[in-house]
Amino acid sequence: MVWFGFLVMRLAMVSQWLRAAYGSTGAERRTALSYALGVTVCQVGWLGLLIVPSGDVVWVFVVVGALELAVPAVAERTWQTAWHPHHIAERYGLFLIIVLGETISAATVAVQSALDENDELGVLLPLAGGGLLLVFAAYWIYFAVPIHLHLRSNRQAFLWGYGHYLVYASAAAVGAGIEIAVEESVGSAHLSLRAASACATVPAALFMFTVWLIHSRHQKRGLAQQLVLPVSSVAVLACTFAGELAVLAAGLVAAVTVAVGATLTARQGTALEG
Repeated sequence: MVWFGFLVMRLAMVSQWLRAAYGSTGAERRTALSYALGVTVCQVGWLGLLIVPSGDVVWVFVVVGALELAVPAVAERTWQTAWHPHHIAERYGLFLIIVLGETISAATVAVQSALDENDELGVLLPLAGGGLLLVFAAYWIYFAVPIHLHLRSNRQAFLWGYGHYLVYASAAAVGAGIEIAVEESVGSAHLSLRAASACATVPAALFMFTVWLIHSRHQKRGLAQQLVLPVSSVAVLACTFAGELAVLAAGLVAAVTVAVGATLTARQGTALEG
């Protein structure tokens, strides 16, 4: 019945866009009608997943997903709807907090389950510590920048917003990667040590680089500040080869990243005051 709830929500969205179109004229009305039509077409496509052959589900999902992402850009090509940059930034940030919370929860459950089944506290503590450092650093790295100052137009907002698919996916993958690393440490995973380590370090590095690319770099000043996250993402990736201490090493790199970033920001503030 999940699909039915989604259908009700989308019908309400279409009705609101039609209501907006009824009370508007010109380009504003065309934008509202474009949204209503686009959402309707996409919803028909999503419902099609219920009846298409199983072999075609992936292709239908890809096509409808691409159409869904294109609706705002197409609808607002001639007229931009009103939106509040600070509110948009807050909504995206709150969702990241939820994702990071789920990441901590998944890692905690994995460590607790491993402790219940295996007496390997010495092996699990570095994984738990490194995982926490990664999550805490991810929180600081993202929220250290007042990104609403950058969101001034649809072009900037769309690139920033769509880029969050990678931000959220990599943040969630860190938790899954820690789970895999925990399972490998107690002999429950059918992966090599390096592959299990990469499951945590690769998404952590991707998170750092993506946040820099679409988010942080717009507020960084000077070469030193701009290089912190790209260099740190490479360093975290290199931690894949640190063996059993890969996750802990990645967490320590993330912690150093926060310290360096905070120090450079403080120095810049002092220089500006002087």
